[in-house]
Amino acid sequence: MNAPRPDRRALSGAARVYAVQALFQMEAANQSATLVAREFQNWRIGVDYEEGTTPDADEALFTSILNGVVDRQARIDQMTDRALVAKWPIARIDPVLRALFRAAGAELVAGTTPPRVVISEYVGVADAFFPEGRETRFVNAVLDHMAREAHPEAF
Repeated sequence: MNAPRPDRRALSGAARVYAVQALFQMEAANQSATLVAREFQNWRIGVDYEEGTTPDADEALFTSILNGVVDRQARIDQMTDRALVAKWPIARIDPVLRALFRAAGAELVAGTTPPRVVISEYVGVADAFFPEGRETRFVNAVLDHMAREAHPEAF
């Protein structure tokens, strides 16, 4: 009997959530991407615990997002700053939102995922972190601006 095929969308979604968590941890604990990625791959992604199993993830996407942020953080942060109002540069926003904008920015800059998909996926990630909804509308607006800058031809 064949094992069920993993749901690619679920694996990608989990990779994005883990990437936001990892980027938050890198900033909060001042840890390197290599150290945090190893911790997530060994202790968080698809790991069995007494309480249950953490979700599997597309580890290649997870790694790609982290590396993309590390390699292009200045460009991503500048795109984010241009999408934010002048009085709220990226350094002043919530650290979870900052991690989310950086992860989404890495995917937008890489250009391997259609911009509208990136926006939709990260609005979903924002909803997971901020279920009250106010932040999700903000994330949608900022990512739309970033996507239009990165890929004007797609709009």
